[in-house]
Amino acid sequence: MSANAYSHLLAPGRIGKMELRNRMIVTAMGVNLAEDGHCTERLRAYHEEQAKGGVGLVNMGVSGVAWPHGGNQPGQIAISDDRFIPGLKAVADAVHAHGAKFTIQIHHGGVVSVEDMAAGRPVWVPSLPGPFPGAGTQQVTDAFTSAELQQMMANAKPRPKPEFHEMTLEDIRTVVGKFADGADRAKRAGADGVEIHGGHGYLISGFISPKSNKRTDEYGGPLENRVRLLLEVIRAVRERTGPEFAIIVKLDAQEYGVETGIKIEDAVRTAQMAEQAGADAITVTSYHDTGKLKLHSQSNIPHIPGWNLPAAERIKQAVSIPVIASGRVEPEVGEAKIAAGAFDFLAMGRKLLADPHLPRKLAEGKPETIRPCIYCYTCVSAIYLQDTVRCAVNSDCAFEYQRPTGKPASKRYVVVGGGPGGMEAARRLDEQGHQVTLLEGTDRLGGTLQFASIAYEPNQRLLNWLRRGIESSKVDVRLNTRATPELVASLKPDAVLVATGALRGMPPIPGSEQNHVFSGDDMRRLVLGLSSPELAKKVGAPVRLATRLAAATGMTSNLDFLRRATHWWMPLGKRIVIIGGELVGLELAEFLMERGRTVTVVDDTARFGAGLLLVRRMRILEELKEHGVGLHPGAQDIRIDRDAVRFTLKEGGAQSVPADHVIVAKGATGNPVVADQLRAAGLNVHAFGDCTGVSYIEGAIRGGADAVAALNR
Repeated sequence: MSANAYSHLLAPGRIGKMELRNRMIVTAMGVNLAEDGHCTERLRAYHEEQAKGGVGLVNMGVSGVAWPHGGNQPGQIAISDDRFIPGLKAVADAVHAHGAKFTIQIHHGGVVSVEDMAAGRPVWVPSLPGPFPGAGTQQVTDAFTSAELQQMMANAKPRPKPEFHEMTLEDIRTVVGKFADGADRAKRAGADGVEIHGGHGYLISGFISPKSNKRTDEYGGPLENRVRLLLEVIRAVRERTGPEFAIIVKLDAQEYGVETGIKIEDAVRTAQMAEQAGADAITVTSYHDTGKLKLHSQSNIPHIPGWNLPAAERIKQAVSIPVIASGRVEPEVGEAKIAAGAFDFLAMGRKLLADPHLPRKLAEGKPETIRPCIYCYTCVSAIYLQDTVRCAVNSDCAFEYQRPTGKPASKRYVVVGGGPGGMEAARRLDEQGHQVTLLEGTDRLGGTLQFASIAYEPNQRLLNWLRRGIESSKVDVRLNTRATPELVASLKPDAVLVATGALRGMPPIPGSEQNHVFSGDDMRRLVLGLSSPELAKKVGAPVRLATRLAAATGMTSNLDFLRRATHWWMPLGKRIVIIGGELVGLELAEFLMERGRTVTVVDDTARFGAGLLLVRRMRILEELKEHGVGLHPGAQDIRIDRDAVRFTLKEGGAQSVPADHVIVAKGATGNPVVADQLRAAGLNVHAFGDCTGVSYIEGAIRGGADAVAALNR
């Protein structure tokens, strides 16, 4: 594809006096990579990689102007003292060295200053809140798995009851000064501008929102008063930094789920006032009622593509300065919208975590080589759990500083297993110049990622990317090939990397031997046109013939076709009970619910969703409930009868759910058989991924990367 297909995204742009080489921006994200407020080598390398990747602007996120006061992450960046300037300058210099511009987002956490809460410091707010935000509604911890709850309890420290301090006029003047001081430090560190964070429930948006601002002085009441703090901050920053320094303002276009919150009409007027006060650009975002779990993926980090674009277009029509849009926007959509004048710049977060070289690959006319984001929320869920940022599909994300220098001497390796982990390992070894043979026991690459791609379409983008990577490499791929010790030894490898996947046996559930009961492997084989003696007993001759014909004609390898076809035909009854409430069971429930089945999920685990990352889990659990899927965690005495699944509810009492078919989506364990056989033959074996314990896509990709890295030590 020609680079001209993205000519508008790749065109130079201007924000104030700041000239950008293209219209793509790294959106500001809190990535928890600082140490005691200081920018680390790890943080520097993380942002430098983004600049190397060709982005126009790197916007470094949530830098605390009053840190540690107003902090909302343990690894937050600080810009509250001159001692932080050298670290900030190191990042600025690294970004500039690769041709990108660099801005710093300046921030005060306000009501969500969890670091103040933990330390027992008063939390500064525009008005004293009523019940603690979210009280009486859902809490994020409601969606924690049992393991996450146990980890939280083990790491929990005594924490005093939050003390909220309603800011005085003197406090407001202090905060305005802190923002101006922070901007001045950003300029002295070599930044090209700042982004004033005026959204996401933090201090400035706390003043703007009528829900959280109940003041009766000149900073409360009508919108013009509620915006006063923001305007004073803009003017103070401009006065301190001068006309050449870029000032971007980030605004919530709406507070979703908040009846008395910010509306788009408020955001339009606020953007106009921000422009008049001296802002050079507006970043359009949104926020939500944090007590409604689904909304955590329906505002600033949306699951719905293009969620915030209509608001960006509304604001663009009302101001004359550039507008920066974001929120799950594919490059082709961003290109078309910029061409149409809907907004001026596209800020990307998750996409540039998955592949920081996305801009360069667009410029080279190679969009098919971009590693895709699968919107699994690994990145943001890590932050919710106070961890450092990471990416399920790009295991180098936030680990760039550990990347080895130099090229290792060429060796000979065998990779066993053509699933995502095996393909990732083979691809990486090939890039390093090694001779690689990839052995796969079936007739196609992909492993269980194939079925996962039918259930959840973004997974297919990763599958396609991995397959293309292998196709364009020098890897010797051998399909329909068992990795016997004799064969592997004959290839004379320096080491063998084993990624043969999990063992999915049927757990001991009474009644599971019946023909209307499918295992997860049965379902995978059925949909992909694969056969087994077990499956042959469970489906009729017409179904077996149909699946064989589909496989013979290649239809079962066309995942787009299968996804569409399963909407109008599947050899399953209308009433489905899934036994298993982890990732596979819940995504299968979503898949079947969308295809008109009445679905019930039952499991003995106390909390559903293990394997799904927190923010994705919060959404899928709520959507399943909204669509009438029965969810029964903590069920006991589960047994399968001919026409129903019976169990005891965790609250007590017998329950019977009618079932035409039952799918058992649990019981997967590590499968060390092949690795053990090869070790017994004296081979140097490195096993990873699901064959060492179920770890899903992230574990497979990270396991492949780690296995390759270990070979180079």
